[in-house]
Amino acid sequence: MNRLQPHEVTKFLRSHRFVGGQLRAVRIVHGRGREVAVEFRVRVRESITDLGAEPKHVSLIIRVSGADEFRFQMRPQQPKLKITDARIGYHNGLFYVTFDSIGLEAGETAQVFDFRSSEVYAAGRELFWKRVEPQKQAE
Repeated sequence: MNRLQPHEVTKFLRSHRFVGGQLRAVRIVHGRGREVAVEFRVRVRESITDLGAEPKHVSLIIRVSGADEFRFQMRPQQPKLKITDARIGYHNGLFYVTFDSIGLEAGETAQVFDFRSSEVYAAGRELFWKRVEPQKQAE
């Protein structure tokens, strides 16, 4: 997996179009002792690089390692398949990740309390990502 550093977050968010994508799965991984990681499996589009071509859909795994806090809440009347907003922040030595709309204006920076008010978020010491290649079908 590729480690994401705090100064690379903006570039990473620009290289993929999360809004309109799909949150496919959330997995909690318990390691040794009290070590916990949260994995998000998402399907998003790549950024537009050629104006004449349609952006490609890609599957990503985003892993928050050393998770200190996370919350996943589902309200029965609201479908949570579509990603309405994607924010990644780095505050006080922790990466915060959410795929939920937290009601910020364009250009506004999310703070810790914004992530904590989200229905889908995780915070941890390290952030990794990996592109998942589609499986080839046997002939």
